[in-house]
Order: sequence, then structure tokens, then C-alpha cells
Amino acid sequence: MVAERRSGRPADARRPLGYGREAFVWAMIAAFGLFTAGSILSITHGISQLGAQEEAGDYTLSYLVLGIAFVLEGISFTQAVRQTRSSARALQLRPMRYILDTSQTTLRAVFFEDAAALLGILLAAGGLVLHQVTGDAVYDALGSILVGVLLGVVALLLIVRNGQFLVGQSVSPRTREMAVRALLESPEVDRVTFLHMEYVGPARIFLVASVDLTLDDRESVLQGRLQAIEDRLGAHPAIERAVLSLSAPGEETLSLGSTGTP
Repeated sequence: MVAERRSGRPADARRPLGYGREAFVWAMIAAFGLFTAGSILSITHGISQLGAQEEAGDYTLSYLVLGIAFVLEGISFTQAVRQTRSSARALQLRPMRYILDTSQTTLRAVFFEDAAALLGILLAAGGLVLHQVTGDAVYDALGSILVGVLLGVVALLLIVRNGQFLVGQSVSPRTREMAVRALLESPEVDRVTFLHMEYVGPARIFLVASVDLTLDDRESVLQGRLQAIEDRLGAHPAIERAVLSLSAPGEETLSLGSTGTP
């Protein structure tokens, strides 16, 4: 909630590219919390219970808690899956590829945390069942350790991905090609020689490009034409800001299908 609220603030003089990266910061904090409070404590608890003797008790409450948790987590996970499939379908991507690559960090966090929670509940229930059947508490301890390992894997995945977006994640080759195509389809652009695009927030891109314009005009006229192209690009909901300049002499043309700068 904090990530969504703080990252949604509009750009101002202090943050000319907006506050979108705050979503990655708060998602990183959440991932560290999942790692420490979830993974480490669960593993530590499981290790401490290895070899411990516990008297048999009433398991009804434990099963009830796990059942309620599974239903609640399942509802949340179902919503995340629906949103993932819808977005992936729009981009013609596989859902898992989309959820790994997307800049929508809160969606990725909910998807993987809920998936881990559902699997963790099943592991905990399995340990509980084996404890009840055999009378050996070691199965409960092993279940806790496995849940901790699972949470640790998910937390590390989220930490790595959010870290990549924080330090500057470039867009996919497909998105780059779409941007080059959009520039070349403009009647005022003759060629594109440089293009840099990176995420400055969830689904928010900072675009810098060098282009050659058609026709020869005075510098003041050319600047006005560049500004008009910038305004058109900036009107796209995914573009936080677009900055265009004229190509320098001798720069090579950036063709469609290129994944890097010349």
C-alpha cells in the first residue's frame, strides 16, 4: 500500500522523473522482511524443534487455522493470476515470463508471496498430519524448515529483481523495437541513431533518443519540431518523460531489431 501510494505521486521540481522508483524501494523492504521475519525465523524455529518431545494435543485448531489461511491466500493469489494472465495476453507473453520481467513490482510480490504461502501451508499441513499419525514432532520441525527455505528463495528472487530496477533496468528488446518503430513512423523523423529507455517506476519509462529530422530548417524551428515529437511520446501512459536531440554527424542508424546502441 505504501509503495503504490508513494510511487504514484506526480513529478515535481525535486523529482523531475517522478517518484516511481519508490515502489521498488518499498518492495525491497518488504522482501527483506519476508526473508528475515519469514524465512530465518521459520528455519530457526524448525531447527530448535528437532529432537524436541511434545505431548499429543488437539489438532483441530491447527487445521482450522491452516484451512482459513489457505482460503484467504487462495483468493488473493487467484486475483494476482487473473491480472498476470490478462497483462501477459495483451503483450503476447507467457504468464511466468511476464511476471518475472514486469516492472509492476507489487503484482510480482503478491504473486510470488501468495504462491509461497499456499505451498507453505501445504507443507505445514503435511508436517502436522505426519506428526499426528506417527507421534513424532520431527515432521513438524522439518515442515517449518522447508517453509523457511521456500520463503527464502522467494525473498531472494524479489530482492534481486527489485535491486535490478533500482539501479536502472532497461526495457526489453521488444519494447525498444516498438519505440524505434514509433519514432520512424513519425513523418518528421528520417532516422534514429541513439535510443536509451529505462524504467523509473512501475510501467513508467524514461526515453532519450537522437534523431535526424526530415527537411532542413533553422535551429529554432528544428527545436520546436523536436519538442512536438517529445510531447507526442510523453502523451503515452508508459512514458514518464521523453528527451530528444539531433543526431551528431557520423552516428550510425539504429535499425529495427537492434537490441543495443550502435
